[in-house]
Amino acid sequence: MSSPLPTAARLADLPAEPLITHEYERNRPAVLAAQRERHGAVAPVDLLGQPVWLVLDHTEAMRVLTDEAHWKKAPAHWRAYREGAVPRDWPLRFVVDSEMVTFFDDERHAAARAAIDAAIAPYQGEGAEAGRLRELITAHADQLISFLSAGGGGRGMADLCGQYARPLPLMVANHLLGLPDAEGDDVLMDVWRVLDAGPEAPMAVHRLLADLRELVEEKRRHPGDDIPSRLLAHAPDASTDEHALHLNMILVTTAESTGALLAGSLVHALATDTLDEVDPRELIERTAVANPPMQNLSLRFAAADTPLGGVTVAAGDPVMVSPAAAHACPHFTGTDDAPHLAFGAGPHACPARPLAETIVTIGIERVRERFGELRLALPPDQLPWRFTPLVTGLRSLPVRYDVAAPAAQPAPAAAEPQPAPPERRSAFWRLLATLRGGR
Repeated sequence: MSSPLPTAARLADLPAEPLITHEYERNRPAVLAAQRERHGAVAPVDLLGQPVWLVLDHTEAMRVLTDEAHWKKAPAHWRAYREGAVPRDWPLRFVVDSEMVTFFDDERHAAARAAIDAAIAPYQGEGAEAGRLRELITAHADQLISFLSAGGGGRGMADLCGQYARPLPLMVANHLLGLPDAEGDDVLMDVWRVLDAGPEAPMAVHRLLADLRELVEEKRRHPGDDIPSRLLAHAPDASTDEHALHLNMILVTTAESTGALLAGSLVHALATDTLDEVDPRELIERTAVANPPMQNLSLRFAAADTPLGGVTVAAGDPVMVSPAAAHACPHFTGTDDAPHLAFGAGPHACPARPLAETIVTIGIERVRERFGELRLALPPDQLPWRFTPLVTGLRSLPVRYDVAAPAAQPAPAAAEPQPAPPERRSAFWRLLATLRGGR
């Protein structure tokens, strides 16, 4: 039985249960359903020590995501942030402080987003550049599959998350940024450290941004056929720091969400024995609805006192949309044409959705083509998951495999050099070798 919240209650005065708990990690759908039962469309939650309104309803989520006038992204609109009530060591503080386009509003956001859309556009669609990229993705996928199965006599065990789904989008991003191989592998390792949010993450963030600033300056001097050069061409007056932050957003969000969606799609198909029959695009849609990688979207802030889901959110209060909750509410499940929110919606929707879906589609197709037999090595309910306040993905996806088909023959422009022996590989390839047991 729900207990309606006072319509004008102060968020800080409401009892707020911690959102990220062991029970949330063990049974997130039940936790979100209980929140909806108690509070309705919007619930007060504790997000790692900060009170936040969690949006659980699809209709209200769409209102927040599409109405730029009332719901702002810049943290200057967050009352607690302005007043110094958000500690420097708050776990998500470095995200809010990042000055990425994710937290731009109005004209500033429109200008930055136009440059990003223009820089990514050639890789999304049916043009020649997109075709070459599809060949490259295929080559990278085959390279990873050949590497993880090397020395196994054509059959064995592998981690399709750590050895395939996570590195594949990173390798594609490395190409899109136009990084030299040696430098690119160092960047990939730091992205991996940032995404894992371990003790090395803070220093990895600093190194990553420094490398991206150097990359922007290099592309100013020597433009290439890549995203940084296209960004500079469309926004030549933007600062090096701003471009580096745009690239960081593209790199981290594409790598994290795409890798999680690929792993989630594979486990969804393997758990239901549909990998050989299901259309990859349909599989991606099912996975995006049932288990969106972005379980929660980044914060927005009320520009003024604003009604939302039966309460009045006070000016300066933070709200967080939960696609995972919205996909389970009656306004979504009972409507055939309601859009899913796995890639967001409105002005801040993911600009690289077609690119991400292409990577995941090819990733699924190459697994299906290359493996004659593929089955989970653990029951689905025993697979280990990795939870952060925003993203949820598999920690590992152990499978038993039988390699049945050789790698596709890539076009010369997409061909990749064969990796060197383990002792001479970069840190990135040494990590992948460690994940397969160092073979």
